[in-house]
Amino acid sequence: MQITGARKSFGGTEVLKGVDLTVAQGRTTAIVGASGSGKTTLLRLIAGFEAPDAGSVSLDGVEVAGPSGWLPAHKRSVGYVAQDGALFPHLSVGQNIAFGLPLRGRAAASRVAELLEMVSMEPSYAKRKPSELSGGQQQRVALARALARQPELMLLDEPFSALDAGLRVATRRAVSKTLSDAGVTTILVTHDQAEALSFADQVAVMRDGRLAQIGSPFVVYTRPSDRATAEFLGDAVILEAWMEGSLALCSLGGIPVRRPPVQGRVHLMLRPEQIRISEGGKIRGHVVDTDYFGPETTVRIQLAPIAVDPLHPADPHQPVGGEVINIRHWNAMLARPGTELSLKVVGEGVVFPWDG
Repeated sequence: MQITGARKSFGGTEVLKGVDLTVAQGRTTAIVGASGSGKTTLLRLIAGFEAPDAGSVSLDGVEVAGPSGWLPAHKRSVGYVAQDGALFPHLSVGQNIAFGLPLRGRAAASRVAELLEMVSMEPSYAKRKPSELSGGQQQRVALARALARQPELMLLDEPFSALDAGLRVATRRAVSKTLSDAGVTTILVTHDQAEALSFADQVAVMRDGRLAQIGSPFVVYTRPSDRATAEFLGDAVILEAWMEGSLALCSLGGIPVRRPPVQGRVHLMLRPEQIRISEGGKIRGHVVDTDYFGPETTVRIQLAPIAVDPLHPADPHQPVGGEVINIRHWNAMLARPGTELSLKVVGEGVVFPWDG
């Protein structure tokens, strides 16, 4: 699937501002962004529910929207699962799945049973009504219905957002396995950063109608393209630093940076899990407060001020310390408010140009 230069406006407001995106066959891409960023509009262009004002959409090398014309949604080999599943409440599960299939009788029942098994549900569920199913089961039925026509591309529009936390994770894993086993190219739209990172081979971060960054989950999380992307994709520790060569000098010491884009004054980004409590660590700080989440605790630490020798005036670029940062730790008892801790940093940092 390929999108080139896609633009779309509604009522004079430009929602998509020249989007380019390629999804390889059999792979999964998550488009993640805040509400109003344009991600659902982009999905609707791919599905054929909207036509682009400019640019093109191609499926399997064939242009389905663009200068050459526009192919309506029902003629595209695309499956679509909405946030609420959009099942017909008056039809049984089997009738929902078989809706639109050219098969009838035993052939249809056999295909429905096959599809239910694909989404890890017993064929006996075919006789039930959607109201008799849990939210996760309803989404699996919606997926089975979308798979019935054997689409080349599957579009998932925030399909897990209405489920509670535990059910959301289990349903997401089941759906991911089903689509992977079927070899279906998939695009997921979500505002949930963790969902995007865990579900997809490729993550596209959308902001203000544009794709701010496209890459593997590991790359976009550990090497975000800018500060806004870094902070959107997860908790980030942002510190003032001075870039000298390949080291960012800050209150946490000299942090290595791979291919820094600038020298001099910068913003340094680290993820909280890179900052560890360590006996004998050279960095000192005291615990301000904590948030306990069971398996891990977020610990807010105020870094100790960095002492300056009065006989040797400090370099104006020397960090002064005193910042409050967040780290994560498994042992809540070790990080009580007021406790002084020693810290160390593991891994590399990322720097962004200074913007004041």
